[in-house]
Amino acid sequence: MSAEVVRERLVARARLLERCRHFFAERGVLEVETPILCQTTVTDVHLASLETRLAGRPRPYYLQTSPEYAMKRLLAAGSGDIYQTCKVFRDDESGRHHNPEFTMLEWYRLGFDHHQLMDEVQALLETLLAERLNAPAERLSYRDAFLRELAVDPYTASLAALAEIARERLGAREFSAERDTLLDLLMGALVGPALGAERITFVHDYPASQAALARCLPGTPAVAARFEAYVGGVELCNGFHELADAAEQRRRFEADRAARAARGLPLPPLDERLLAALARGLPDCAGVALGLDRVLMLATGSDSLTDVLAFTVDEA
Repeated sequence: MSAEVVRERLVARARLLERCRHFFAERGVLEVETPILCQTTVTDVHLASLETRLAGRPRPYYLQTSPEYAMKRLLAAGSGDIYQTCKVFRDDESGRHHNPEFTMLEWYRLGFDHHQLMDEVQALLETLLAERLNAPAERLSYRDAFLRELAVDPYTASLAALAEIARERLGAREFSAERDTLLDLLMGALVGPALGAERITFVHDYPASQAALARCLPGTPAVAARFEAYVGGVELCNGFHELADAAEQRRRFEADRAARAARGLPLPPLDERLLAALARGLPDCAGVALGLDRVLMLATGSDSLTDVLAFTVDEA
């Protein structure tokens, strides 16, 4: 790699970070830092955390998959609107759009719901990706995204019908008996890659069973106040109108741990500090995590994270 190419990569990243900081400074959102090495980590069955040991400490520590838990503790303590740009880590994630270590931009806005936060995400992405966007942003419900791209209703279709789509379109032969796992496969392999052609496409109101840390909305079918954004078929962010009910969050964490146990996955301890912060009172807010490496990849017209990282995990 030539010195000129190396320099171009570094300058492009520096300018992207500068524009992000300017964006939030204009809106009065405070930049914060929280620990990336913590005593607890996520329970989500779809995320694998890296753990390590510290001298003299009996329990493992974890490299965070997101700064979410610590940032919510700050919100409950009265921080106001906050954002953070940091390195995060996810094991078993490598590929054209994945690197085990990556840069995340996460922020929280008091008094916002997930639709208002989509407005702000759109404003930021239009700033960062202006040269790549040639059509107005669009918003689709999770159901409408499946109906448009696969002609199937994700809420009413049988498991067999969903499996048949995977078989025909992906050549897959073995399927999970869990509905959400099969829906995740179809979203990740077929629906998502078809979204955001020269535009920002938001998918919102995910099934309540995929709420994660989002609050659920009244109505039928039960849906979560959650959204993702896609550009050029690449998923860029995941956002929530944040759940503030400590008892419900504990129930979800315990359900995650039960699912992990059934799959033979590690069982990290619950983050009792986060649950205590929620019990004290999390202000009404919405939050989102945005993958900056993917944004930079799109902004520079690259088709792989390899082209925008100083060093990949294999080069580090």
